[in-house]
Amino acid sequence: MDQRNWVPPHRGAAPALRILDAREPGRGQDAGAGALATAQLLGARGVGTGTRVLVKAENSPLQVVAFLGLVHLGASVVLVDPGQTEQETVKSAMAARVRFAVVDDRAALPPGCPGITTAALAEAQAEARQPGSREPGRFGFDRWRAQPDALVLWSSGTTGASKGIVKSGRAVIGNLERTRLLMPYREDDVFLPLLPFSHQYGISLVLLAALGGGSLVVAPYARLDRALEAGARCGATVVDATPATYRSVVNLMRRRPGLRAGLGGVRMWCTGGAPFDPRLQADFTETTGRPLLDGYGSTEAGNLAYATPDNPSGCGRVLPGLEVRIVDRSGRPLPAGEAGEVRISSPDLMEGYLTADGSMTPRPSATDHPTGDVGRFDQAGNLHVLGRNAAVHRLGHTLYPDVLERKAESLCGRPVRVVPLVHERRGHALVFVVEDPDAGDPRLWRRRLCEALPGYEHPNHVLVTDRFPVTPRGKTDARRLREWAVRRLAHATGPGVPVTPAAPAQD
Repeated sequence: MDQRNWVPPHRGAAPALRILDAREPGRGQDAGAGALATAQLLGARGVGTGTRVLVKAENSPLQVVAFLGLVHLGASVVLVDPGQTEQETVKSAMAARVRFAVVDDRAALPPGCPGITTAALAEAQAEARQPGSREPGRFGFDRWRAQPDALVLWSSGTTGASKGIVKSGRAVIGNLERTRLLMPYREDDVFLPLLPFSHQYGISLVLLAALGGGSLVVAPYARLDRALEAGARCGATVVDATPATYRSVVNLMRRRPGLRAGLGGVRMWCTGGAPFDPRLQADFTETTGRPLLDGYGSTEAGNLAYATPDNPSGCGRVLPGLEVRIVDRSGRPLPAGEAGEVRISSPDLMEGYLTADGSMTPRPSATDHPTGDVGRFDQAGNLHVLGRNAAVHRLGHTLYPDVLERKAESLCGRPVRVVPLVHERRGHALVFVVEDPDAGDPRLWRRRLCEALPGYEHPNHVLVTDRFPVTPRGKTDARRLREWAVRRLAHATGPGVPVTPAAPAQD
């Protein structure tokens, strides 16, 4: 699906964006004016084009305005999760060689970050409101677009060590302009992201709203009931969240029909970050009358494919200007319907990875990038992503745990995760973990799975949990789940049971 002759347009100044605080939905803030005022303040303190600035803050209108102010200045923005430990923050700051930091009251930099000038969000906003504290002109992306290290993000770290990913402004903005060509966003849309703005998915929505105009609702995504109530009050039209969050959305709406009615104006319910099971799609459509629109992308590559209201199948079509291929283990292209490794060619790829000493390892290639995922195209050209390319070998067969999870979920009607464990004789043993709030008997789930799956895919063990552990991004935390499964097996079984986790796939 090669559309590489397409070039994203240059749009110049951005349309107006309003920020709506969930606590005061009637008081919208002009994001452009706030960003210009913040840019004036931070510029006076020494932040300029190319300055590396670490941002560690919870979602808030102040955080959004500060981020956009840095974008206007053309700074190199290093986003870190506000919940990370002090040791992790020191490591991130040193690896990125930051010179300046913007933090909120709960995310002050630890003592181990010497030589970094710090500005608190509340203090910066108070100063920015003073008369005359506004940079002349209109808010725009031009300086940021030209930066080779405009954005530094961190991989999820759910299956391995987190890595600093360096992205150019041209790649970030170009990718979002492609996204806007495929997704039918409107200038009167009200975006409700139920996601942290410190990571790829969340911050891309902030930038999408800023590029196209409309309103952005800043809601407490960790308190889902309050966030959805705020979305209803503000007239949300586009909602984004992970599949795990949407499972909770379904449960809330079923208990509170008034909340479902209040969100009747939402025309696009979008998801991404992880594959979701068919049962969730069926439950969500039954509850809301609309489908979940899946999307596919990564921190390294940005957005790659999106389902749309008129084409809700799988992850939909590939963005214009990108190429996605499905190949077998030898690199041979596979026809529609066959699953294999997802590889991409894209001008929007990262520049490279940060190393511990602050240098950067450049990406090997932009024309044949391995995503580490397994997927397939259907006959209509829609991409279906099945999960990570973490192949394990068992009883003479090559198996993909994420593909097994989709099969198991369709059989169980419950979310399922498969944890492979190293086994000296079999190659790998498979532990199926079923998320069952009703605490069903593992023997019943095992019987159902073994009746339907071929012998080489049978679970060696079945465990039940009321809820999978999740990361701050709303993804299943594969590392914590693996550790939990190993502890459970070591406690419940005798000697000779494999308890060594298989090597995880890299992010």
